[in-house]
Amino acid sequence: MLGLALASAWLAGCTGGSPTAPVDGPHEPAAQDGPAAAGLGPRLQDPPELVSHDGVLKAGIVVERRKVQVGNRRLYATTYNGAYMPPTLRVRPGDRIDLTLTNNIDEDTDLHTHGLHISPRPPADDIFVAIKHKQSYHYSYQLPRNHPIGTYWYHSHAAMRSAAQVAGGESGILIVDSLQQYLPPSLHGITEHTIALKDFQVQGDSIKTRPLSIGAPTQRTVNGQQNPVITIRPGETQLWRLANIGANIYYRLHLPGTRFHVIAQDGIPVRKVYAGDTLLIPAGARFDVLVQGGGPGTTRLETLPYNSGKAGNKFPRADLATVVTSGMPVARATLPTDFAPHEDLTHAAIAARKTMIYTENKAGTKFFVNGKAYDPHRTDFTSALGTVEEWTVRNDTDEAHSFHVPTNDMQLMSTNGKAHPPSHGWYDTVNVPARGVVVLRIHFRDFTGRTVLHCHILNHEDAGMMSVLDIVRPRPAVKASQESRRG
Repeated sequence: MLGLALASAWLAGCTGGSPTAPVDGPHEPAAQDGPAAAGLGPRLQDPPELVSHDGVLKAGIVVERRKVQVGNRRLYATTYNGAYMPPTLRVRPGDRIDLTLTNNIDEDTDLHTHGLHISPRPPADDIFVAIKHKQSYHYSYQLPRNHPIGTYWYHSHAAMRSAAQVAGGESGILIVDSLQQYLPPSLHGITEHTIALKDFQVQGDSIKTRPLSIGAPTQRTVNGQQNPVITIRPGETQLWRLANIGANIYYRLHLPGTRFHVIAQDGIPVRKVYAGDTLLIPAGARFDVLVQGGGPGTTRLETLPYNSGKAGNKFPRADLATVVTSGMPVARATLPTDFAPHEDLTHAAIAARKTMIYTENKAGTKFFVNGKAYDPHRTDFTSALGTVEEWTVRNDTDEAHSFHVPTNDMQLMSTNGKAHPPSHGWYDTVNVPARGVVVLRIHFRDFTGRTVLHCHILNHEDAGMMSVLDIVRPRPAVKASQESRRG
């Protein structure tokens, strides 16, 4: 009965019905129809939600090619349950996600829960699974009770097909509640919005999936809408979940007159809140931020120009949403400075040091890690459970790349030799500047198994910029010592 009830909630969300009530209560403002009626655009629609109950979230996802509403057009897209912007999966630490994926497209696919600290072994987050046409696969993800809380996402990780499938529409939001527990009581129950950034290129009456040119003109959407209206009252504080869940492009997010107060990044709460006028969000990255309304008026949530390097792409400025500040003013809240506890690996004992070097051919069509293109049958790196390692990622190309590893988060130690503040150093997706170097530390906790590390610009991943990592149990000290003496 539980699975049936949740499946019904999913289908209601996909067909425009009422979404399941979020765990933390309603996130919509009381009224948002005024701006749309005034001709500014449609009001922002947060995705419908599937919410766990009694520690379990059961869901079914069908992957199929359908003609659906995408921005202001109807286009053929690769959809989850018939929607370009599928429902958000909302769970809590310690929950189990039981999810059945059915593949109705004519090529292999799979599903990856990006950023979750869960097992890489089947039937959990095994990215080596290939689900054939008309076949189903049952995933079961068990979240630890101390799982970090924040914004994650789910998407296709199909080998050599991830860029086309994610660009075609195979991506959605996943939230681990409850981030608001770290906010002061005056901010409990504040309005929360998902700002899921997806972009698409057009070919005839379809979203283009092959061949994809990263620098080609693209349509950017928020929750699958083009230029929706977000309303906020003067002085009001809202929680925005900013997530780049597209295949390839960057965002430099900016809201004139407003600062983004970051409380979590890549699903990991920060130890100290920090603020910025602009946030660089590579493909796959997320920021949970507090924003506060200014004086009455209208402004634009925009992405500023970004140049990824002379061998890369120039992304132009674009409007993403219209922000309308109106209504009864409220007292501006004092925002927190100290936020959530987190591990700091600055003084950790380092068990091993590894270097990953990014290169590519002159044509920009083949990409490598340490001179090798991806081979799922080859293990490139081995790490021991329970240890801390320091990884140096060196980008020997003339364009920016990103670096992502599933299962365990990374503490960013430095970029181009400049130390990164440990108070907000944890990520699962890190930007690596052209001709740049980042140093990371990883604590391998809880899970063993084979996974991957790769550039999360999916065109680059599919063209070879990915390696296999095997997390293994450490050898017993006595046996290792005996083998050392025999050697």
